[in-house]
Amino acid sequence: MLIDVHAHCRGPIDGADDPWGQDRELVERMKAGGIDIAVVSNLSTPRPSTVEGFQKCNRDMLAALKEFRGFYWGWAYVNPGYALEAIADIDRCLEADEDCIGVKLYNEYHICDPAARQVLGHCEKHDIPILLHAGHSHVNRAAQPNISDAGHIVKASREFPEAKIICGHIGGGGDWEWEIKTLRDASPATAADISGSVTDEGLVEYSIRHIGADRLFFATDNQVHTGVGKFRSAKMSDEDREKIASKNFLRYIGRDA
Repeated sequence: MLIDVHAHCRGPIDGADDPWGQDRELVERMKAGGIDIAVVSNLSTPRPSTVEGFQKCNRDMLAALKEFRGFYWGWAYVNPGYALEAIADIDRCLEADEDCIGVKLYNEYHICDPAARQVLGHCEKHDIPILLHAGHSHVNRAAQPNISDAGHIVKASREFPEAKIICGHIGGGGDWEWEIKTLRDASPATAADISGSVTDEGLVEYSIRHIGADRLFFATDNQVHTGVGKFRSAKMSDEDREKIASKNFLRYIGRDA
């Protein structure tokens, strides 16, 4: 089984001949690549997101789970700066559909910012995993001034050691070697996904060597063929390949496929 833990749904497009056309095309590409389940968030609102913006994203995400039942699982996207509203929407989404399994945080705040503390504490208390948009870049930092990197994850994990924080797309650009090595200092509850358009030879093997296969998840961030090819071509044991493909993530979220 192959689970893509970091993907994005478009949601229904009003007025289109096929409102679900973009998602249908994505699902077809994923299935052709051998992916069995994709865990999706919807990020179609302008950012930084308002309360109304992330609520709309999550309504579309929940609708997508119903439309593509059995293939899509979901992440509830929130802006943690609106702590009370964010927590309420997280709980609403998880209660609305058992296939909504966690939270997506983007770049509104660093993960260790005090503004994110209430959402982090809620997720830690209720064992809710968090997929975090992350990266460590040396250029164009003004475009995403509040993007988290592994150093921010380490800091957050010291305050919330049981929080299940997933460092998103270690191959998403920037200094992935720094990112992976820094994650060694994060709590054992943290993990990383291997998605991103970067296909540098040895990225996956380097990650296994430095943080261990047990803390890695397969993902594509909608770069389907790039993501599948990077994973299939990486050199690792059959046992580690099975872990990264799906076993680690299923254990992490405490469920069967």
